[in-house]
Amino acid sequence: MEMPKASEEDKERFRSVVPDQPDVVVKPMFGNLGAFVNGNMFAGLFGPTIGVKLSDEDRVMLESSERTVPFGPADRPMAGYSGLPEVWNEEGDGDDARAKAWVTKAYEFVSTLPAKEPKVRAPKTAGK
Repeated sequence: MEMPKASEEDKERFRSVVPDQPDVVVKPMFGNLGAFVNGNMFAGLFGPTIGVKLSDEDRVMLESSERTVPFGPADRPMAGYSGLPEVWNEEGDGDDARAKAWVTKAYEFVSTLPAKEPKVRAPKTAGK
């Protein structure tokens, strides 16, 4: 599976549509970016595609009214995430406003979910 890398322009666009909230953390993920609240990812970047995790009601609304795309690898898209329409990447500022609105809806939804507990790593064992 080939992992698409986001361009610097894609990363800047992604950061520009992520809500500027003190509890939001944007961090690198496999050459792309993810936006997290309380340890849960609410939006991600996979190549040029922005994916969002929405409530079932909002996801149905988005997917029934726009040309969304699967989010993530073609052979294993991420369940629960919708990729925002690729045409929005080309249409300019008006579509950045729509992308920002959907990313904000994702933030609002995911911020209501229980905080993700940090993984506890097993202690390293001494070699023989």
